Amino acid sequence: MFFIQFAIVLLCILVGARVGGIGLGVMGGVGLAVLAFGFGLEPTSPPIDVMLMIMAVVSAAAAMQASGGLDYMIKIATRVLHKNPKYITFMAPAVTYMFTVLAGTGHVAYSVLPVIAEVSRNNGIRPERPLSMAVIASQFAIVASPIAAAVVACVAYLEPQHITMADVLMVTVPATILGIGLACVFVNKMGKELENDPEYRRRLQSATYTKLNETTAAAADIEISKTAKASVGIFLFAALLVVLMGAVPSLRPVFDGKPMGMAHTIEIVMLAAGALIILFCKPNNVAITQGSVFHAGMRAVIAVFGIAWLGDTLMHGHLEEVKTAVSGLVETAPWTFAFALFLLSVLVNSQGATVATLFPVAISLGVPAPIIIGTFVAVNGYFFIPNYGPIIASIDFDTTGTTRIGRFIFNHSFMIPGLLSMAFSLAFGLLFANMLL
Repeated sequence: MFFIQFAIVLLCILVGARVGGIGLGVMGGVGLAVLAFGFGLEPTSPPIDVMLMIMAVVSAAAAMQASGGLDYMIKIATRVLHKNPKYITFMAPAVTYMFTVLAGTGHVAYSVLPVIAEVSRNNGIRPERPLSMAVIASQFAIVASPIAAAVVACVAYLEPQHITMADVLMVTVPATILGIGLACVFVNKMGKELENDPEYRRRLQSATYTKLNETTAAAADIEISKTAKASVGIFLFAALLVVLMGAVPSLRPVFDGKPMGMAHTIEIVMLAAGALIILFCKPNNVAITQGSVFHAGMRAVIAVFGIAWLGDTLMHGHLEEVKTAVSGLVETAPWTFAFALFLLSVLVNSQGATVATLFPVAISLGVPAPIIIGTFVAVNGYFFIPNYGPIIASIDFDTTGTTRIGRFIFNHSFMIPGLLSMAFSLAFGLLFANMLL
């Protein structure tokens, strides 16, 4: 019976991912209807705290975007990339990594992808190399961002084990930086040089780059207001405050002898930051809810609501069977938890939903906190199936044709960079978690 129900859950995930948008979340409702009304499984409580934390962070980030804060960050990135064209395979992922850490979403990579494509092409560098690593870095940086939904959820689940946000970040930040950096060394030699690429040679005969050049010029000519800079300052101060309060529990108010939980702390700080941005930077209120950050965040909320609730209901209904089947493997090789994280993230395309679904299972199975944190980076399996937004966008921006999806779908430009980054980051993550926790 468990495998039949598990197949239903997988089917809902696959259909939801294929539909896109809010499809993933609402298909979770379909699965819950089948499990509850058809099989008699009692639904668990939906992950309310995780959803509210995502909404609070998205509110502040969307207000910053509407105030011009993201445009300011884009302009800085454009200057950096133009000044270091020879090292763009290393600089591009560094830029998108920092953007994701600061904004809490990998979708900010959209803004710099045309810049990366233009700078690399104009300097005779195969765009596939920096573009693929930039997209991978924008994903992996999620586990290093103190305001990302996945990190917020991770801290919320592990807080009862006295794990703070500082504990998580002191593992994930160096692990992902070193893992991505080492992958860049190999990717920097991936594929033929641009002038020798047959597809590029063919396109040179007819392709024009007017649209891309106009896009890049527009990004470089953006005028930045004082309010845009102020919005970035407020947002970054709020993110720093979250990190400090996570690292030093004594900074939080005490109720009934215990510091206020990080879930409420993050919700309060980020909602207040959004309010300050709106009051002092005066963005257009309509623009706040129409920006890409708000849309991406709300899709994440609905995905967590539907799919995480569905997965938790299935696991809770069969917890004893799952414990019996998995406990032996987890006890002898706890690091195999990384494979479960990777597989589910490939299916759901949401780090937050992956955490909300599997972390409670791992905790109930007794997987040690250092192993959970050390394998945390495995929630970034987006690249495996090339249907992630920035992947598609980077293929479109690369007019040379070097960034592409192969005939067999899985032989795409992001597979090798993604697998290398994953392997190196996991190795460093488990090493640092064992050393520091």
